[in-house]
Amino acid sequence: MARVCVFDVNETLLDLGALDPQFERVFGDTSTRQAWFGQFLALWLTELVTGEYTPFGTIGGSALEMVAERQGVALSDEDKQQILGGLQELPPHPEVEESLGRLRDAGIRLAALTNSTQQVADAQIDNSGLRDYFDQVLSADTAQSLKPAPAPYRMAAESLGVEVGEVRLVAAHAWDVAGALRAGCAAAFVARPGMVLNPLAQRPDVVGADLREVADRILEVETGS
Repeated sequence: MARVCVFDVNETLLDLGALDPQFERVFGDTSTRQAWFGQFLALWLTELVTGEYTPFGTIGGSALEMVAERQGVALSDEDKQQILGGLQELPPHPEVEESLGRLRDAGIRLAALTNSTQQVADAQIDNSGLRDYFDQVLSADTAQSLKPAPAPYRMAAESLGVEVGEVRLVAAHAWDVAGALRAGCAAAFVARPGMVLNPLAQRPDVVGADLREVADRILEVETGS
């Protein structure tokens, strides 16, 4: 039984769609946001598998530069900073606050775990109005590694004073769910639009279309309610 739920932040709790106006302004197309995040993912996984560590924000900026070069767009430093700075101002998805409140009120401890640096993580959680729901806001930067490597999940468990097997990672990313399960955590998948599970990885016991459905299932599994 996992009595601590640890939440991924970007896309799981907070809506990256709020960045679309910036991408449309700079690139002329909101779909570039998805291309950027895909490039972002490719870069940080390259860092992981080659044993390098680069802060998440630096990787995000490099991914923007690559997308801009690929599309022939002149990306100014100001444009880059406005997009990356916008990550600190993302709103929560509509059902997030209610769902976190239900889990907390049921006696389940909640924490956040993001690949963003601690400064960005704190700003995101504070600016989204979610701080009061969480015991801790944790950054993978503390482990000098990024999810889905095992170290951030183990760091989170240690910081929360529990065993890895007592942690349930809640995420909208198949790679995060797979990483948590392979590190020994339980997991829950938030199947937001366009998100699907990895068929090569173990399937988590909790899956829902949004955080409300996931919270319902977690409460069934953890408390029998």
